[in-house]
Amino acid sequence: MLSTGLSMSAVTLYRQKIATNAVKSTQSYYAAEAGAEDALWRLNNNSQMAPLSYALTMNGATASVVVSAIVGGSRTITSQGDNSGIIRKLQLVYSIDAQGVSFHYGVQVGIGGLQTANESEVQGNVFSNGSVTGTGTIVNNVIVAGTNNINGVHIMGDALVHSCLNATVDGNLTYVTGGTVVNCTVGGATLTQSGAVDPEPLPILQSQIDAWKAEAEAGGVIADNIVITDDAPVSMGPVKIAGNLVLLNNATLNLTGTLYVTGSILANNGATIKLDNSYGSVGGALLSDGVITLSNNTLVTGSGQPGSYLLILSSDSSSLAIVAENNVNGAAILYTTLGTVQVHNNVNVREVTGNAVALSNNAIIQYESGLENAFFANGPGGGWKVTSWGEK
Repeated sequence: MLSTGLSMSAVTLYRQKIATNAVKSTQSYYAAEAGAEDALWRLNNNSQMAPLSYALTMNGATASVVVSAIVGGSRTITSQGDNSGIIRKLQLVYSIDAQGVSFHYGVQVGIGGLQTANESEVQGNVFSNGSVTGTGTIVNNVIVAGTNNINGVHIMGDALVHSCLNATVDGNLTYVTGGTVVNCTVGGATLTQSGAVDPEPLPILQSQIDAWKAEAEAGGVIADNIVITDDAPVSMGPVKIAGNLVLLNNATLNLTGTLYVTGSILANNGATIKLDNSYGSVGGALLSDGVITLSNNTLVTGSGQPGSYLLILSSDSSSLAIVAENNVNGAAILYTTLGTVQVHNNVNVREVTGNAVALSNNAIIQYESGLENAFFANGPGGGWKVTSWGEK
């Protein structure tokens, strides 16, 4: 009987310990939850706050909370609950509510094709639904869809095209059976394939463009032309301008949200268009239904952090939809849905997409790998959301 009693006491104590530990574990979990909720409250009040580590104590349990810096438009919250050495840990990812756009090519062109001039250079791959012509250089590979051709260009990588005329291809040339190869110098192998390459649509859907315009309009409408002088930097966005936007010489426009202009946009000599620093590592958009002219020495930049690009987009259908004049520079993406992008002498931008693209002497498209997974948000006030929440 004594032995049985001792055994029952031991079992009871063991079960009590299990129950006590279960309670403490639950308390640790809820402490971790409380720490995570507290961090979210802080971020909701200031999503751009500096990285932070702190502790909260409640009912004998402690939550150790770490809020990371912004990386790729996201912040990680780690909250560890501890009650008498029993640990429960949560991890959340808090991200800008942004739209991802993949730019896989340094230049992507519609049926209008790509024209290149002396000393112009694309430092990246090219995909074109039209012919690729001229005397410029493409550092990487070229793919041309349909029955179009490459003519006169220097391709330092491989080329896949229906026909090749008067071009230099340092790598392999693959052309379509039934096409022609005339006066082309090929450093690698010359190959054939049976069918032409299918055209590719431009990477931004019209529905996304419409959504950006709606976001801008939701921030307010200015029913007038806007002229920005060089007196002091002007911050705008999100907003819709029902008129034209003009930046006079050396004026600065700081975008704090998506800006949509129903008329034309003119940035005069030495003007600067930049994303506000609070965009962090995501991009923003400047949209126009009319022509966009970036005059000599205009600077177009993201927030200054890696992964932040300024998308300049025109819905105009003319041959002057976007004109980047001499010495325009910066982390810009130039994009037209229907018209032509003209890139003039000594311009240096990150990516160009358009129905047609024309590169003048010494224009450089300097593609960055981060554009494969670029994110664009409606400014720092565009909203954040929890994209994952779980126990680690």
